[in-house]
Amino acid sequence: MDRRLPLTALRIFEVAARTGSYAEAGAELGLTHGAVSRQIATLESWLGQRLFVRTGRRMTATPAARAFAAEVSLSFDRIAAAAEACGRPAARQILRVSAPTTFALRWLIPRLEKFHAAHPQVEAAVTTTTTLHEELRGGFDVAIRRRAVGSNFWPQHHATFFLRETDTLMVSPALLARAPLSRPSDIADHVLLASETRPGDWSNWMERAGVPHRSEQRRRVFDHFFVTLQAVVDGLGLAIGPVPVLEIDLAAGRLVAPFPEIQVPRPGYVALVPFDASKTPALTHFVDWLVQEGGLCRQE
Repeated sequence: MDRRLPLTALRIFEVAARTGSYAEAGAELGLTHGAVSRQIATLESWLGQRLFVRTGRRMTATPAARAFAAEVSLSFDRIAAAAEACGRPAARQILRVSAPTTFALRWLIPRLEKFHAAHPQVEAAVTTTTTLHEELRGGFDVAIRRRAVGSNFWPQHHATFFLRETDTLMVSPALLARAPLSRPSDIADHVLLASETRPGDWSNWMERAGVPHRSEQRRRVFDHFFVTLQAVVDGLGLAIGPVPVLEIDLAAGRLVAPFPEIQVPRPGYVALVPFDASKTPALTHFVDWLVQEGGLCRQE
């Protein structure tokens, strides 16, 4: 019997245990669900015990498998570090970053050139998600999400808070010129634009501004905030928008905040790194850069 450790199966097992899903492991590794299942079965046969059990429609790692996966992950990290030290030091590193769409377009991507200038051997590849609290899945090195209430919201990830956020009223310069806003109550003459992904924005701002709710107020609701934001830029109405995420639009004159003193505090943003992720220098540099750009002292 061949007792050589099946390294391919071991790598696939590590990804499956980390992502918690055969399908997600397959997506990350470019394999079919069946191929992942067969490799896991090979490793189980070699070890002589089950690593995953079926829970509903998913295959869940056993407690022993989770402990084994943590050790395997550390071993792969050490191998990667040794290979990097022994290999091509100038090789370009790809850092996979997952971020909400509006945040990526309005805050992160416009600043990325500064990160690349400081770290030319690192390429931050950004993928977007349309909801702030979408389930975290495999396929990224660091995920940016809005900070949640409760320390156990992301139990498998280390969270670093890096950006405070407040909401305030936003309007296009053209609309403001046609229908000025002298006082908060003047919003009664405008269409209020809202997003399904940001419920409560208007009610919270009205409460802070001391403006009563009016059932007859004209409103339009869009599915995502980046759609609402475009409607504001096009002059279709007013919206509540986040600062500093939209500070570039404000500085460029695409948007105006007519009442900047009326602000509603929001949770802000965190950088999430899986506990078992490979803590490469590129990853550490990126998280530190986020903290620096956000103007905060790093909080571990």
